Amino acid sequence: MSLEKQKKVFKYVSILEGLSFLLLLFIAMPLKYIWDMPAMVQQVGMAHGVLFIAYVIGAVWLFKPLNWNFKELFVILGCSLVPFGPFYVEKKYL
Repeated sequence: MSLEKQKKVFKYVSILEGLSFLLLLFIAMPLKYIWDMPAMVQQVGMAHGVLFIAYVIGAVWLFKPLNWNFKELFVILGCSLVPFGPFYVEKKYL
C-alpha cells in the first residue's frame, strides 16, 4: 500500500474515531445517565473501542514512514484521549 493511501486510511479512521468519541460523550452518555437509556452506550462504545484501536495501530504504523519523532507520536496518541483531538491530528500531522 502506498504512503498516500496509508495516510488517507488513517485520516478516515481519525475522523471516525473523533466522531464516535463525541457521539459517546455528548449523546450516548447523557442518554444513559440522565434518561436511563443505556443501549446507545453499548453500541457506540463498541464502535468507538474498535476505532480507537485502529487509530493507535494506524499511528504506530505511520510513525516511521512519516518521520515522526517520539514527541509527535506521543502527542498524536494523546490526542485520541481528548475530545476533538483526532481532528487536530488530521489537520496538523496529515
